[in-house]
Amino acid sequence: MNRASLLEKMPVAITAVVLITMTVAAGLHFPNFLTLRVLTNLLADNAFLGVVAVGLTFVILTGGIDLSVGSMVGLSSIAVAKLMAGGHMHPLLAMAVPIVGGAVLGASQGFLIAKYKLPPFLVTLAGLFLCRGIALKISLESLQIDHPFFNVLTGWSFALPGKAALTAPAVSLIVVVAFGIWLARQTAYGRAVYAIGGNQPSARLMGLPVDRTLIVTYGISGLCAALGGVLFAVYTSSGNAISGTGLELDAIAAVVIGGTLLSGGYGSVVGTLLGIGILGVVQTAITFQGTLSSWWTKIVIGILLLVFMLIQRTIESVARRAQNA
Repeated sequence: MNRASLLEKMPVAITAVVLITMTVAAGLHFPNFLTLRVLTNLLADNAFLGVVAVGLTFVILTGGIDLSVGSMVGLSSIAVAKLMAGGHMHPLLAMAVPIVGGAVLGASQGFLIAKYKLPPFLVTLAGLFLCRGIALKISLESLQIDHPFFNVLTGWSFALPGKAALTAPAVSLIVVVAFGIWLARQTAYGRAVYAIGGNQPSARLMGLPVDRTLIVTYGISGLCAALGGVLFAVYTSSGNAISGTGLELDAIAAVVIGGTLLSGGYGSVVGTLLGIGILGVVQTAITFQGTLSSWWTKIVIGILLLVFMLIQRTIESVARRAQNA
């Protein structure tokens, strides 16, 4: 197996094995854990995080980072609530406005990074403060959403056997993941993203539209973050300016646990979905336990993140030795 295959397939395979092992172990320990209902609830509970993580996957594949996604979730959710309550706007339009705004803000960050060669960490950190400040300016308090159309949307579900059901956020996550897989693997844009993450100077010499790709990539991340905020509003039937606090760290953890290298060039949306699954299983298992604090979720995720980073480093070393042999 060559270096590319090791870096691309091995981390995802390890993530899949860990997810299956954890799920089976939880199923053996907790009755009714291995049911379709628990699976669909896991998708619904982590839908907004999953959508954010899909957008962030493309950013990390380019070797960049986006710290503004968590604040964008909060801004998007409170904007939806405010536009409907204060602006008396139809829910569809109220949801579309922050999604478009998220894409524009993300693309603006990408423009600064691509054209002026500013560090992604600092640019998106500024975006984090900007989004959170605007969200708190809109409302310091949580705003409940009560609209007939919105209530239908929040209550909609696709029935499955065993009293399970796919809610609107869960279906949205499935659609976004499917689109993300197609975008990464079947389009010229996706191939450019991998090339930029692998070696940006070489990508420029190959004639790839590096600047345009980076702008589009951060635009996609902003769009996915705003969509995540909309899904959070649907999930909770409310908007909250401080929602999504720290969510960017959970999203980065899911992407890394899913096998995407922080240095860029290697990873997949499928791996990110598996990473979301691991985070969801950990959270659900702790909920089933009943006696553990929710902070144990963070502790376990932190340990898993360190373990997966060490695994990635080991795979990189093995692949490098195999290439030089």
